[in-house]
Amino acid sequence: MTDLAASSSLASDPRRDAIIRHARRHFTSVGYAGTRIEPIARAANVSTATLYIYFAGKAELFEAVIEDSAIDFIQQMKFVQSASGSAREQLTLYAKAYGDFMADSFVRAIFRLVMAERPRFQQMAARFFEVGRKSFGADLIEALNKLSRTGQLKIDNPTWAAGQLMGMMEHPVFFVPVVSGETVTVRRTISEIAADAVETFLARYNVPDASRPEAGPAPAVAVTLKA
Repeated sequence: MTDLAASSSLASDPRRDAIIRHARRHFTSVGYAGTRIEPIARAANVSTATLYIYFAGKAELFEAVIEDSAIDFIQQMKFVQSASGSAREQLTLYAKAYGDFMADSFVRAIFRLVMAERPRFQQMAARFFEVGRKSFGADLIEALNKLSRTGQLKIDNPTWAAGQLMGMMEHPVFFVPVVSGETVTVRRTISEIAADAVETFLARYNVPDASRPEAGPAPAVAVTLKA
């Protein structure tokens, strides 16, 4: 895969964008083996020859689709970097945004596709998961470090702590539906899951201070915070 930062800065090409958009739909609906180039070209309103100008073959098109998806995923979480407020407010914002992301049907479809084709595209799959880990985990780790520096949290290993919070969101909203083939879903809302996860997290890492709202039980507004 090419450098994502460089790729995201390239000027948009309407024909390439259309090819990628329709290729996404084909790959996620029928898989890599079932996808053919000609129907994608027709759907994108370009000739097959034009498609091959952009992509040398199906493998290159598949890698471009996954790379483009990874860039989209990064953009979805960027706003969390500017979060402010109390530890509870910041962590709830992150958990809710991450839960919404992991619950998205397209995100699940892309993850399934990458996992299914991992033996064929080892390097691409590794890059895809590395992008996800860095884009989400790094932002949360930075937030945890800041909250620790201001004395709101006491965390010896921010990497472990970030994994714990992310795991509390991933299990119910992503792994349970994916492993069960979408036949099992949780009854709680994303906001409820996020509130419970943050409450559990703060019970472990919060620094008690009567002057801060997160020292006591979660206020009702914490459940209704929106990303």
